Amino acid sequence: MSNVGGRDGGVQSVDRAISVLEILARRGEAGVTELAAEIDVHKSTAFRLLGALEGRGLVEQAADRGKYRLGFGLIPLAGAVSDRLDVTRQGRPVCEQLAADLGETINVAVLQEHWAVNVDQALGQSTVATHNWIGRLTPLHCTSSGKVLLAHLDAERRAALLAASGMPGFTPSTLTSPVALDLELERVRETGLALAVEEYEIGLNAAAAPVHDRSGEVIAAVSVSGPAYRLGTDRLDELATPLRAGAAEMSRRMGWFRP
Repeated sequence: MSNVGGRDGGVQSVDRAISVLEILARRGEAGVTELAAEIDVHKSTAFRLLGALEGRGLVEQAADRGKYRLGFGLIPLAGAVSDRLDVTRQGRPVCEQLAADLGETINVAVLQEHWAVNVDQALGQSTVATHNWIGRLTPLHCTSSGKVLLAHLDAERRAALLAASGMPGFTPSTLTSPVALDLELERVRETGLALAVEEYEIGLNAAAAPVHDRSGEVIAAVSVSGPAYRLGTDRLDELATPLRAGAAEMSRRMGWFRP
């Protein structure tokens, strides 16, 4: 057996730890000897892996000590993924209704690393041709959804994401100053609405509102977008109320009720 150490050893340890979790998910419970045999390591190595996982609450010892099972520490991790999946499932009827009522493209985006990723889209009847935004990674600093997601992060994490992505100028209207963006994000928090007026693409305007999960955390943004000639700033102002209402309904379906 090779020693676990260095970069390759660290990756191997992670792979083995994941294998342990998968085995316990499949079997329900297993002992150190069984796990060591299945992942092909010494018993002492399996014991160290289990100790590390147990320390994080990802596994726990069953009542008849010597057997291990999955721990409750996995619940918040699974919940975070579940919420991202739920927001598309729970929000789909709302997106379709908004698209029908407003006649424009409706998107739902969530945070992925230093991007906003679009996870759902509904097309309104005014849409003749449009981008397929689903799965597309878009910048945080110059899109309406990205601004919503940024605005509700703590300052330290927001700064880290912007440091990772930079603030490139896509159009003459893109905000490339951190100070200007901070002021913009403050307005987003105050009004519950973010605008992007030809900031990411010339001729494309959008507005977005936050979607909350059951704890009140902002986990997604729902946006309306369309060509600038049809969605000018006056029209975006008109759409603000129904868009906020749609976001509130999506939040309610996710279990969040405003106090």
